[in-house]
Amino acid sequence: MFTSSVRSTAVAVIALAALCVSCGADPSTDRPQAVTTTVATVPTSAADAASDAASAEASAGVTPPPTAPDVAPPERVRDAFAGLQATLGDACTPGNCAYFLGRVYDELHRLDRAMKADPKGAGHFARPIELIARLDAELAGDRSFENLKRHQTLLVGTRDRINTWMQGHPDDYR
Repeated sequence: MFTSSVRSTAVAVIALAALCVSCGADPSTDRPQAVTTTVATVPTSAADAASDAASAEASAGVTPPPTAPDVAPPERVRDAFAGLQATLGDACTPGNCAYFLGRVYDELHRLDRAMKADPKGAGHFARPIELIARLDAELAGDRSFENLKRHQTLLVGTRDRINTWMQGHPDDYR
């Protein structure tokens, strides 16, 4: 695999050199002008190739884009709990019920992920995580509006029980 990379690099260098010569013609005489080219060496290792590429970018004034982190940092329990609390004033009203139930479901799972990723450990949040696991078992993977509506009492009750538990643990959300 590495040799094909070296070959590709060599072919690209040769093609660029040929292009430089053909682009160097004097338009008034159609004669080639003197063109100074630098012959690139073919890197002998992947490290050399990476170093050569970085040098070429630096000399061309190209700044490589910053690399994104591999994994986004986990959401804080405090922020996820605030999202769940924002559902407390809403209800399943005509025209809003599907949104409301879907949002309660989403906010519960957002909080679940945050609790499991919290430095205090999932054991600290055992009761709320257990309540969400029970809800998930009842929903059996079906988060359709019809299924959420059928389990509305359990869904809203889970939200309310977790809210009560969190109120008893203010250090987790302040």
